[in-house]
Amino acid sequence: MKCDGYNYTLYGEMSQRVMKCVKSFVPETEVYSIDECFLDFSSFKHYDLIQKSLEIRQKIKQWTGIPVGIGIGPTKTLAKIANFCAKKFVHNGVFLIDDFNKNEILKVFPVEEIWGIGRQYAAKLKSFGINTALELMEANLAFIRQHFTVVGERMVYELRGVSCIPLNPPVVKKGICSSKSFGYSLTEEKDIAEALSDYVARAAFKLRQQQSRARGLEVFLMTNRFQVKKGQYANSMKYHLTVPTCATSELIKIAKNCLAQIFKPGYEYHKTGINLFDLVHESQVQQHLFLDAVNHKSERVSKLVDQINQKFGKKEVFWAAQGIEKAWQMKRSRCTPHYTTNWKQLPVVNCEKNA
Repeated sequence: MKCDGYNYTLYGEMSQRVMKCVKSFVPETEVYSIDECFLDFSSFKHYDLIQKSLEIRQKIKQWTGIPVGIGIGPTKTLAKIANFCAKKFVHNGVFLIDDFNKNEILKVFPVEEIWGIGRQYAAKLKSFGINTALELMEANLAFIRQHFTVVGERMVYELRGVSCIPLNPPVVKKGICSSKSFGYSLTEEKDIAEALSDYVARAAFKLRQQQSRARGLEVFLMTNRFQVKKGQYANSMKYHLTVPTCATSELIKIAKNCLAQIFKPGYEYHKTGINLFDLVHESQVQQHLFLDAVNHKSERVSKLVDQINQKFGKKEVFWAAQGIEKAWQMKRSRCTPHYTTNWKQLPVVNCEKNA
């Protein structure tokens, strides 16, 4: 059964609120995923760690209503294990791994639950008699390096309390992809072009956010490979730009031209998308005598649209090529309301006063 209730807008918005709250306490952070981040607690004294974590947890709960678990450890791997314990075994949601309790915890912690160990990696470890995190921590380093390379050796050091995985700042993306499956199969090129234009606009916005421009663009198109009884077709096309750009209008024009060359009538298409590659920072763009004026004007318009949408709400202004009704969008009839990003979907409370 296909689930159509995912509310990515709400999830992303709430994630940003949580991360903003965290950064008000600890500026040095690394957002690891939409629901997880690492904090640098090195500036806090040992006896302050639990109290500071409880303050962060209480503030996140107050600002967002979301309960979180906080695990504290001398390395990222140990902090992940502590976080597991905080969510499973501790009532206040905060757990600290230190020299006094580490061995007792690792002795009962399954090796397959360690951060970075997948199913095959765990099976190989178990074949050598390593079933718990403690057994991995106490394993011979030369043996681990021989059978599990430097990655396994780094993991052993992390379990021993030696930090080998530093806190990383946000990384500038080297490529940006935007794609989604259609709500239903499409057969007309104009409908697919409308969806593709919408995906290009999203990718171009992300491009401008990190102050980059794209030197290459790839469009791909495919049918539903699971519907084996129907005709199957998939194709893609790359385009290299003479001058790197972040202008939505220019990228939409190129993407639609690529789509026209790979589109074949007679198929029911399931998905299309855009890849922006060979990205370069806007300060490193090689200038062009004849095309710079056109690019600068288009980019200024795109940035102006960004400013309007950031002030008045997402998609208040958009390119006509993106469509208005967007009937091709993914089915989301059971999607939760956009409480935090749509004025029309704010919760309504009725209060009646008795005479």
